[in-house]
Amino acid sequence: MSQVTTHVLDTSKGKPAWGIAIVLYEQVGQEWFEIAKGITNKEGRLTNLLQEDEELALGIYKITFDIKHYFSADDIATFYPAVEIIFEINTIEHYHIPLLVSPFGYSTYRGC
Repeated sequence: MSQVTTHVLDTSKGKPAWGIAIVLYEQVGQEWFEIAKGITNKEGRLTNLLQEDEELALGIYKITFDIKHYFSADDIATFYPAVEIIFEINTIEHYHIPLLVSPFGYSTYRGC
């Protein structure tokens, strides 16, 4: 399993949010550099964002979720075209970053 994983749930449907494009960036100085990308599966999960044996350097990272295209596929307007979550990696342990979305809100937390 990747060091960074995510799980997206659509709270308006009460179901996993599949097909969401996700990009992981690393902050270097004041700039962001793309280091990985993927798409959520039918369970709303992305477990292979990084190679299984790949360890990220300690630092600041950002994960971006393309919410607009997910809701547009069902002809649903959304207030948030994208969700960006900035987080800090300060150990080599696993980081699970769940996202709960609806057309007009979102929530996240550090999972297990």
